[in-house]
Amino acid sequence: MAGPMDADPEAPVAIGVSRRALVRGAVRGALAGSAGLGVSALLDLNAARTMAQPLENAQPRAAPEARPVTFEAVAERAERLAAADYRPQPADLPPELAALDYDAFQAIRFRPEGTVPLGPRFSLQPFHRGNLHAKRVEIFLQSRDGVRPFGYDPASFDLGPALQGRRYPASLGYAGFRIAHGFDAGQPGNHEEFLVFLGASYFRIRGRGQTYGLSARGVAVNTGLPQGEEFPDFTTFWIDVPDGDAGAITILALLDGPSLAGAYRFAVTPGDPSRVAVETALFPRRPVAALGLAPLTSMFLFGENGPAIRGAEPFDDFRPQVHDSDGLLVQTPGDRLWRPLVNGRAAPQISSFRAAPLEGFGLMQRERRFAAYLDVQARHEDRPGLWVTPTEGFGAGAVRLFEIPSRTEATDNIVAAFVPEAPVAAGKPLRLAYALATVGPEPVPAIAPPLARVVSTRVGSAERLRPTNPPSPQRRLYAIDFEGPGLPEDPKAAIDVALSATAGALVEPYAERVPQTGGWRLYVEFRPPESRPAGDVVLRARLSHAGRVITETWDAVA
Repeated sequence: MAGPMDADPEAPVAIGVSRRALVRGAVRGALAGSAGLGVSALLDLNAARTMAQPLENAQPRAAPEARPVTFEAVAERAERLAAADYRPQPADLPPELAALDYDAFQAIRFRPEGTVPLGPRFSLQPFHRGNLHAKRVEIFLQSRDGVRPFGYDPASFDLGPALQGRRYPASLGYAGFRIAHGFDAGQPGNHEEFLVFLGASYFRIRGRGQTYGLSARGVAVNTGLPQGEEFPDFTTFWIDVPDGDAGAITILALLDGPSLAGAYRFAVTPGDPSRVAVETALFPRRPVAALGLAPLTSMFLFGENGPAIRGAEPFDDFRPQVHDSDGLLVQTPGDRLWRPLVNGRAAPQISSFRAAPLEGFGLMQRERRFAAYLDVQARHEDRPGLWVTPTEGFGAGAVRLFEIPSRTEATDNIVAAFVPEAPVAAGKPLRLAYALATVGPEPVPAIAPPLARVVSTRVGSAERLRPTNPPSPQRRLYAIDFEGPGLPEDPKAAIDVALSATAGALVEPYAERVPQTGGWRLYVEFRPPESRPAGDVVLRARLSHAGRVITETWDAVA
C-alpha cells in the first residue's frame, strides 16, 4: 500500500502546498488514501468550465446513460463483473508520468479556473495521473437531465517544469477527485475542500475547522494475513449534482478487485461534524479469509505513554507526540473499550475485539491541545477521528486492529476494520449500510452511552516511586486519567476498580479525584511474570461507583 499524496493533508489552506510526502508502505496494506489541502480562497465559480470529453480506452467501460444511474444499477454492474474473471486495468500510463518523482508530481497544478461547480455550494477538481497514482478512474456527473462523462482536459493543468511542452489526450483520464463546499450558508461561494477520493478505495473527509488526518476506504481484503493484502479499486464514480441550495451530495462508486466487486453509495453532508451514510453491495468472486468492513487507516508514531512496548526504541524528536490518531474505541452492548495505540514492536501485530453485535467503532484523536504536539504546520490537534455506526448487515464479528512498526510519520501504520464472523463465500452477496461521522473534541452525541472517557495513559518505572529491596526494575506504574460525565465530584467517593491481566498481575490500585480537571486518575502497578510471553500482555481496568460502571474499559498492552 504505497503512494504519495497529491498535496499535503494538513491544514485547509490554498491547494498545492506540500510539507511532507505521505507515502503508504506496501507492507501495511493501505494505498494512499487521499490528498489535497482545503480550498480556503474564494473560488470563481462563474469562470469555472465544465469538462465533458469522453474517456477513451477506459477499463471497464461505463457507457453514458440518458437517465441518472442508480445505486441498484451500479450493483447490477458489480454483480456482472463478479460473475466473470477479474480484468485488471491496462498499464497504460505514459512512461514519463510513471517516472515522476514526488516533487515533480507535486508540481502538477490544476488551474483554478477549471473548477467545476456542482450546484451553488459544492465544486470539484480532479487529480492528474502520475507517479504512484497510475490507475485511471472514470467520472460521470449526473442530474435530472441525464449523465455526462467528465473527461480529461489538458488545458486545465499546469504540468510543471518536468513535463513542460507535454500534452495528453482525453483518454488519459484522472486519478481521482476532490470536492469543496461552502460551509457558510451566508457565503456559499467561499468553498473549502473537505472530501477526497484518490487511490484504491481510499477517501478522506474532514469536518468544519478540521484538517485532514486519517483515511477511510471502501473495503479491506486480507489485511495482515500471510497471503498478503489485496487492494480493490474504485474504477468508476457517478457524482450527483445537488439540486438548488442542497447541503448534501451523493456519490456512487463501482469497486473491482481480484476477490470481489461492489457498488457503493455515499451520501455526504459536510459540517461540524461531517457525516457520510454508506450503502454497499459486495459480490465475492472467491472466498475471502478476512473481509474488513468500514476500514480506517491512520498514523501513530509516538505518544504520551512513551515507547509503550517493552524493548521499543524511543524517538529523538522535539515534539512531545506525533500521531493522526491516538486510540481505538469499540462500543458493544454494555461496554465501551478504549485501546491506546502503540508503536515499536519488532513485528506487525493484530489485536481482535469481538463484537456481537457491534454498536460502533472508530479511530480517535482524543488529545486536542496544541501543547501536546508543538507542530505548527501539521496541526495534529485539529485532525478528526472517524466513528462508524453499523445500520445493516454487520452481524457478529470482531473489530481488528493492525499495528505496524514504523520510524517515520510519512507512513500510515494503523488499520482498524470490522471483520464478520460468517465466512465470505464466492457468489454470496453482502448488503451493508453504516454511517461515518467526523469526531473532534469529545463527548459527541454519536458516541454513547455517557461514560467517562480515557483521556491519557502514562507509564513509568514503579521502582522509582515504590522502591523495593532488592530492586525490581521490571515493575511498571500506570497512571490512567478519566474525564467526562458520571464521575463523582466528592473526592472521598468510594470507587471500585476492576482489573485484569493476561499474564502477570495488576496490583495496588489507587483512584483519586483530579481537582485540576474534574476527572479521576487510576494508579496501578503491573508486575510481569518471571517468564514473559512472546506476544503482548493485555491489561484492562475500569471504574465503578455505587454499583454502576462509570468509565470506559481501558485496554492496553505491556
